Amino acid sequence: MKLKQIDKQLYRSRLNIVIVACIASLAVLSLAISQTLILLFPSETGSHFHWNLLGVIVSAIALVTALLKLKAHPKMYEVVYVWELKQALNLIYRKNKKLLAAAEQGNSDAMLALQFSYDGSRQLWKLDDNTITMDSLNTAQAQLDKWVEQYSVELDVSNYQSDILKSF
Repeated sequence: MKLKQIDKQLYRSRLNIVIVACIASLAVLSLAISQTLILLFPSETGSHFHWNLLGVIVSAIALVTALLKLKAHPKMYEVVYVWELKQALNLIYRKNKKLLAAAEQGNSDAMLALQFSYDGSRQLWKLDDNTITMDSLNTAQAQLDKWVEQYSVELDVSNYQSDILKSF
């Protein structure tokens, strides 16, 4: 994955549209499906929990299917990019201890993965206005910069590929 510049206002606008559309469609679909099932198959006891639950499950499946089909739509570009960035950062985070240990020993692939993680996290946190933990990120970046200088490694995050994580 490559880091790309994303317009924060456009991203926030489109994310809000996606969130509202998901909430509205989930509510409307689940109510429509469950009410239709209750109308077709009324319960003598008055409990319709199973029909309500089925309505929510079916509408959630329909919503996920629709989102996957709309994933390639140009108006979803920013939202999908951030979703994929979060997935890529999660893969790195799962290997963080091993990456830090390898980077401390001078492994350039580990340093590259960490640099991608720091740059991606910085971008993500700025897009989401989550700058509270930026100090810890700056501390980790300073440590990585020391290792880069110590081992004379050049890092270019545009060369990052998730395949390098397999060796950790």
